[in-house]
Amino acid sequence: MAASEVVKKLNEDNVRWVDLQFVDVTGALQHKVVPLSAVEEDSFEKGVGEIDGSSVRGFKKAEQSDLVLVPDEDTYSLIPWEPNTARFFCKILEPYGGGRFAGDCRASLENASESAHEAGYSVQYFGPEIDFFAFDSVAYDSMALFRSQGYSVDSREASWNAYGQGFPVDFKRGTFASQPKDTLQMFRAQICEILEESFGVGVEGHHHASGTAGQCTLELEKSFALKAAEDILTAKFVTKNMAAANALIATFLPLPVYGDNGSSLCLHQSLWKADKNQFYDARDKYAELSQTARYYIGGLLAHGRALAAFTNPTTNSFKRLVGSTNAPKYLAWGKSNRTVAVRVPAYSRGGVDSKRVEYRVSDPSANSYLAIAGLLAAGIDGVKKKTEPGDPVDVDPSKLDAKRKKELGIKMLPYSLEEALDELQTDSAFLKGIIPQELIDAYVEVKLEEIRENALRPTPYEFQAYLGV
Repeated sequence: MAASEVVKKLNEDNVRWVDLQFVDVTGALQHKVVPLSAVEEDSFEKGVGEIDGSSVRGFKKAEQSDLVLVPDEDTYSLIPWEPNTARFFCKILEPYGGGRFAGDCRASLENASESAHEAGYSVQYFGPEIDFFAFDSVAYDSMALFRSQGYSVDSREASWNAYGQGFPVDFKRGTFASQPKDTLQMFRAQICEILEESFGVGVEGHHHASGTAGQCTLELEKSFALKAAEDILTAKFVTKNMAAANALIATFLPLPVYGDNGSSLCLHQSLWKADKNQFYDARDKYAELSQTARYYIGGLLAHGRALAAFTNPTTNSFKRLVGSTNAPKYLAWGKSNRTVAVRVPAYSRGGVDSKRVEYRVSDPSANSYLAIAGLLAAGIDGVKKKTEPGDPVDVDPSKLDAKRKKELGIKMLPYSLEEALDELQTDSAFLKGIIPQELIDAYVEVKLEEIRENALRPTPYEFQAYLGV
């Protein structure tokens, strides 16, 4: 949409306020609201919202802090629960014509898409499946550092249900639960209706997920890479706001409930040339998968340990990867195998348009721009270098002995965020020209501080395990 058309539509829709959205280096959504009077046609080229970059995690130091927000006219939408308010995702520029800000995560994904385009793949599709929990109450105490540390969660669906009503969902038994056990059906329907009608985000389906205490899944339609990343941001934005409107608390924390399944962000991927899916080959008897797709998988597996720094970016992420039975722990691939990092969906068999690979490692705490940029860069690197993924694995790798895993070349994912950051710093050549080194450095610095703060604090379990030592 041309800038002149957007300005005209803003007036036709009686917009009074314009919400300019962007993310910090961790992927947390940030925004600034300006009046419509501040938005002119050249705002979509020169910018409209000035921000203090020193107040945003990983952006700028105070002595050189000014940045400019430039709304992307193609992301225009109305926020239905905020009267007369429009939303845009933004690019971030340096002032005085200084060009794109190196810390703009959106730019990194644009770089990745451009690199794929230069390699001959005009379209890169990503289809997200997002899990989250909707709790009735959450309380935590991390402020009284010397006296206590703890948290509690409750849900009308929880196995430990304190409400004395309904039909609690057992641990790991909630997938596809129906009403009345599934108490969140109408809540999810509300989210999906808003996504489709107000924000142009297609929804393929939604259902109760496996976890107790209100775990849900949203299946979004595939989109080109940049839109897919912003569809994820929009889905989280809508979900959190609709939860608040329904007296719920929605969280995308990867593993909020001990002993249960965690929340994943599965990303289905395919490369296209014009209108032809390059991942499909009817001659392949195993999974109708092309050699290009195998090389792409090879790139994902070769760089999977480094990618974890972006796809699993919290200390809690590794509680899911290590402790949750539904999370892949090994860098392997296979057809219809949900225990490995890369799955080739069997129900895409026989359909050229639906042929894809699914990366199952990611979780919804990820910065969607950086996660998708990293996956796309790794996959294209595999295609360029003709990286073989090894033999497919059609069993749970955890059931194989060490010798067999070594024969198959199966590596384990990192055991901690710190280990993943180390891998990123030693294996980042595939990101050159995609994610600027300044952004990687800022990202690592923020994440190391999170690790340090987490490591300083005693936990309730440490008292249980070590009080008597």
